[in-house]
Amino acid sequence: MTLHCAVLDDYQDVALSMADWSALGSDVEVTSLQSHFTHEDEVVEAVGDCEILVAMRERTPFTASLFARLPRLQLLITSGMRNASIDLEAAARHGVTVCGTSSSSEPPAELTWALILGLARHVVQEGSAFRDDGPWQSTVGADLHGSRLALLGLGRIGAKVARVGQAFGMEVMAWSRHLTDERAAEVGVVRAHSLGELLEAGDFVSVHLQLGDRTRGLIGAKELERMRRTAYLVNTSRAAIVDQAALVRALHDGWIAGAGADVFETEPLPEDDPLRSAPNFLGLPHLGYVTRRNYEGYFRQAVEDIAAYLAGRPVRTLGPSPG
Repeated sequence: MTLHCAVLDDYQDVALSMADWSALGSDVEVTSLQSHFTHEDEVVEAVGDCEILVAMRERTPFTASLFARLPRLQLLITSGMRNASIDLEAAARHGVTVCGTSSSSEPPAELTWALILGLARHVVQEGSAFRDDGPWQSTVGADLHGSRLALLGLGRIGAKVARVGQAFGMEVMAWSRHLTDERAAEVGVVRAHSLGELLEAGDFVSVHLQLGDRTRGLIGAKELERMRRTAYLVNTSRAAIVDQAALVRALHDGWIAGAGADVFETEPLPEDDPLRSAPNFLGLPHLGYVTRRNYEGYFRQAVEDIAAYLAGRPVRTLGPSPG
């Protein structure tokens, strides 16, 4: 019997060219879907006949109700080894095995610097003026050298961002609830003793925390007001760590000089979302992990995950085993 596999949210239509899917043989028929489904009904209609699904990050949530409506689903693969939009307990209850793939930390660290540099040197504004015959030089950039980079989180990505900041000649501080003096010293940064201390000291504040109950809404109106009026906030982690309404207010009222983000609570971001028109805001469509090397790794390992599952030896499994 031929199994049906669909790759969801393949926006760039590259999934089938990034790995050798033919290695699965004729037993698996693979298709790629470029459209994003905003409603559960659309997902069911498009992939209800599939035994295998490959999800791209958290673009399509897999809730308990969705698993209940996909009775043929046996294997769900996600890019990365964490996916907060998959209900792993529901997957297990419905007999669905969930597997992941590895993910490189370099691409999101690199994109963090694209946002920081874009904000500091007003790249979009000046580049648009250049193309549209606008004014020749209309902004004054913010210096990186000699300024202070404040990191919320010093894990794999945060540490890479820190080292680039040091190469620019920035003083680097970091804070998280579990950050130790030893870890800070290992990376060569100053450990802030509180979130408030970090926010008050930073010229560029960059978020690199995992989303959880203790980090959801961590940066709200009170925290944004503590930042310097000349400071910039960058978030390439998870949108819900920063209160989005408070961020819009901070940008309109000038609490901070600007902000950049690559992550949003609803993606794709609705056309009428106030962040799209907020002043001094640089937004990108969640490109942090979208690089050729990362994609090749995701889809190559997705093929490996499928082959291992079909051989009865699933690898890189997530959550409880289906019972």
